Order: sequence, then C-alpha cells, then structure tokens
Amino acid sequence: MMPASHFPRPRTARPLHGRRRQLGVVAIEFALIFLFGLLPLLLLTFSGVLIFAAQQSLTLAAAEGARAALHYGTPTQRNTNACSAAQASMQWLSTFSGDVSPCTSGAISISALAPCPSTPAMQCMTVVASYNYNTHPFIPGTATIYQWVLQGAISSSATVQIDTSGD
Repeated sequence: MMPASHFPRPRTARPLHGRRRQLGVVAIEFALIFLFGLLPLLLLTFSGVLIFAAQQSLTLAAAEGARAALHYGTPTQRNTNACSAAQASMQWLSTFSGDVSPCTSGAISISALAPCPSTPAMQCMTVVASYNYNTHPFIPGTATIYQWVLQGAISSSATVQIDTSGD
C-alpha cells in the first residue's frame, strides 16, 4: 500500500477559489439591469396607462357634459348643467392638478349655442374637457419624455344638437 503523500492532490481547490471571488457578481448585475433597464420601462408603461386613463376620463367628461346640456332650460342653465356633469366625470384629474374650479380655469370649456354646420335649423353646443400634462405630469420627469407625443394638452370634445324651437 502506498502512503497518502504519494497520491496526487485533487485540483478542486483552485476553481472554488475563483468562484468565491464572484459570488456577488450576479446580484450586482441584477441590480444594474433592474435599475437601468427594467425600472424605466415600468415607469414609462405605468405613466402611459395613466395618460390613457386621463384621456378616457376626458372623453367621458365631454360626453356627459354634452348630455347634460340637453336638459331643458336657458342657455345659462344648460352651460351650468354641462359644466357640473363634466366636472363630476373628471374629478380625479381636477383633484390631482389642484384645479378647484375647472369651469372657470379653462379645463372645461362650453361653447355658446350656435347654428349647427350640418343643420342650420338646430343649435349646437360643444363641450371640451382638457388636461395639461406638461404642467401636471403624473410621474415627475415624464413630461419631457412624452412632450413629443402629446404636443400640448390632452383634450376631448363632444358636440350636441339642441332643438330650441320647443323651449
């Protein structure tokens, strides 16, 4: 039998030493990929979803305001009804931007009764609801990124034909 000193040593000691030096590399790589790759992508996606929700709220606000203008009354009452309905539909946007009176600040604008282009015998009223994303971005810093896409305020309009001959 041969003494233990004559057997060759296993060569597993060196590769383990190299692996020990790289134990934290995967964690650092994950942190960098997450920070510079995945996190900005998630922020852009989330802010895009919020912009889509804002557009849908503005569309609903304009449509509800136009429907409310159909109620019988004077033109002033129609304007008040339209503004109240539109304001209720876009309440979360008004709250977020700090706009306490969107009817007077320009976030909701209602045109005066005017003859409709398609049917001059009817009167038309247009309700426009808008939100300025550049001054009140949902996530700070995204206004610069979305500036080339939005190019101004997000807005929606609805027009209603009113037969004023029965008033």
